[in-house]
Amino acid sequence: MIPVDKLDSLARRFRELDDLLCVPEILADHTKLQRLSKERSDLHPVIEAFERWRAIGAQLHEAEAMLADADMRELAEVEISELKPERERLEGAIQLQLLPQDPNDAKNTILEVRSGEGGEEAALFAADIFRMYVKYAETRRWTVEVLSMSEAAAGGYKECIALVTGANVYSHLRYEGGVHRVQRVPSTETQGRIHTSTATVAILPEAEEVDVHLDDKDLDISIAASGGPGGQGVNTTNSAVQIIHRPSGLLVKCQDERSQLKNKAKALKVLRSRLLDLERAKQDSAVSAERKSMVSTGERSQKIRTYNYPQNRVTDHRIKLTINKLDRVIEGDLEEIISALRSFRQAELLAAAGLGTAPGQGGGSGDDD
Repeated sequence: MIPVDKLDSLARRFRELDDLLCVPEILADHTKLQRLSKERSDLHPVIEAFERWRAIGAQLHEAEAMLADADMRELAEVEISELKPERERLEGAIQLQLLPQDPNDAKNTILEVRSGEGGEEAALFAADIFRMYVKYAETRRWTVEVLSMSEAAAGGYKECIALVTGANVYSHLRYEGGVHRVQRVPSTETQGRIHTSTATVAILPEAEEVDVHLDDKDLDISIAASGGPGGQGVNTTNSAVQIIHRPSGLLVKCQDERSQLKNKAKALKVLRSRLLDLERAKQDSAVSAERKSMVSTGERSQKIRTYNYPQNRVTDHRIKLTINKLDRVIEGDLEEIISALRSFRQAELLAAAGLGTAPGQGGGSGDDD
């Protein structure tokens, strides 16, 4: 059930805001007008759904009363069968809208992909994973800007860092952080044996200057010739920027641009996001273990997903979801997996708020051989 008393209170506030936004003094105060307008805009979806829910409740009451009339019973039963699912759908929507919003959900995202265990094959897999996210970003009309890239000698990436910008990027990618494992026969394998390799993914909300203040005295900034395999043009200029943040020991290097200034700006962007992530990790560690969600913590050390090429199978171990369309997933068709992770997290939040039950475990195996 939905909290009717709370919704009634929100509805009263919504009507109060309508009145306030007509007051000349408020209309003349740009700051207050903007604040109240945003509050009204944020409330509008849940109030609209609540009013619709109430209207359907009244219609159901009338239809149920008609069941006593033999001439109207059949018509009433049809109406009830249509109204009940709609009311249940609205209840679910209202519950989700009442959940507190993560302020980072609407932010752009720093995507970091690195090769893990597995040597050359791990670097090739890291490149495949990065390409998968680029393809997914294209389906959502996001923009991907490479900030830093380190290529492996035999192909693939040792590391690739990019900024993903668009609508609600972090809310969709936030559960992708962790260890991704691949099981396949490498192109260099002559005996057809399946190898297991890994790549790590980090998902960081883009930090603005107001989120993380960097003091110049805490930064060691050095300039060097850019490096990379193949003698690319980046090697001909002293444009690579390396920044060490003394208090945390974090090191960031950017050499993607020929301009020192552009590389420095990109490196600072990555550094801010990593510092913000460190601060969030400290806050998370203060939360008791039983209240931590399996998908919200994004532990880097944990294997979160396996990509099994011989069986065309992808398994997300956190929610025990297995789908047999690896060929489509690796081409960016991630929506089914990401939607399942988001739904699982929403169910956890609803249960924690006393608005629903804890999610069960989905089908499929949680581990692969």
